[in-house]
Amino acid sequence: MHIKNAWYVAASPVEIDPKPLGRMICGERMVFHRGQQGQAVALEDWCPHRGAPLSLGRVVDGQLVCGYHGLTMGCDGRTVAMPGQRVRGFAPIRAFPVIERHGFIWVWPGDAGQADASLIPDLTWASDPEWRFGGGMYHVACDHRLMIDNLMDLTHETYVHQGSIGQPEIDETPCKTTVDGDTATTARFMDGIQAPPFWRMAMRAHGLDDSQPVDRWQVCHYSPPSHVMIEVGVALAGRGGRAAPREARTSAIVVDFITPETETSIWYFWGMARNFRPDDEALTTQIREGQRKIFGEDLEMLERQQANLLKWPERELLRLNIDAGGVHARKVIARHVAEERAAAAALAGAASQTGGA
Repeated sequence: MHIKNAWYVAASPVEIDPKPLGRMICGERMVFHRGQQGQAVALEDWCPHRGAPLSLGRVVDGQLVCGYHGLTMGCDGRTVAMPGQRVRGFAPIRAFPVIERHGFIWVWPGDAGQADASLIPDLTWASDPEWRFGGGMYHVACDHRLMIDNLMDLTHETYVHQGSIGQPEIDETPCKTTVDGDTATTARFMDGIQAPPFWRMAMRAHGLDDSQPVDRWQVCHYSPPSHVMIEVGVALAGRGGRAAPREARTSAIVVDFITPETETSIWYFWGMARNFRPDDEALTTQIREGQRKIFGEDLEMLERQQANLLKWPERELLRLNIDAGGVHARKVIARHVAEERAAAAALAGAASQTGGA
């Protein structure tokens, strides 16, 4: 179950340079490449000749050439040429709305007529020179809602991430979830504690004494279709916590774009944006590798959880107070999916009546 009329991160720009990239998004097989003006293009990964994947071909002068028999596709999904064959009358393939923004390739897998570029999240840190982002991507064999659950309930850090960001105080400190329309925010504030290993490293990088007690915060923001942004950080205890001056705190935004591949698999684009020492490439690499390890610790848990849910689909799951953010996200997704299906059914019914008139 996933929303289709929405923007999803499909790839990083380097993934479509210089050859085409095949990727399934929300059950739709797509091929991404650069057009004649260098723009990102997304088409059905389907050659009209024999149904071969266009992603196995090559890009010539901004056009896709099928790797099976040489049929050439334009960026609008229409056949341009084929050796020894007239192509007039060939049915076009589907072209998906695609935009390159904030360092990502975004695609709209639903109704192209509803695609609105203004709905892409405004990521202020992506263009601010005071900030630096570093991240990566994982393919995970789980329902995208399981990853949302995981990110909106950070209680699991105490157990899954014991050696990096987990600590007992996460369990001991209650969280609070608030809802505003389709969005949900789950926040936890821990005062007067010792920083865990990852944050001690970040404190040293920011010139802070990592032996000092800190006030730590985690503020998780969900927005549809499946984006989670988490404000995280520590500040020297008693200096204002999340509102402490920059010289007394080290903070960042954990970036999570969760893109469904199928009902039980995702493309997980993760990273961290920080606003201290933005020009320090060694620090960016260090933080990225630390995050890679942390997120890698989630993979086995989520994939094994998905396997259990498939084996015992009839079993009811407990809902606790810590699940509130994920529960809200699931309700939002279910409502949007139901609305899309109802609209599609109404459109199909209207088309049927017109055809029979």
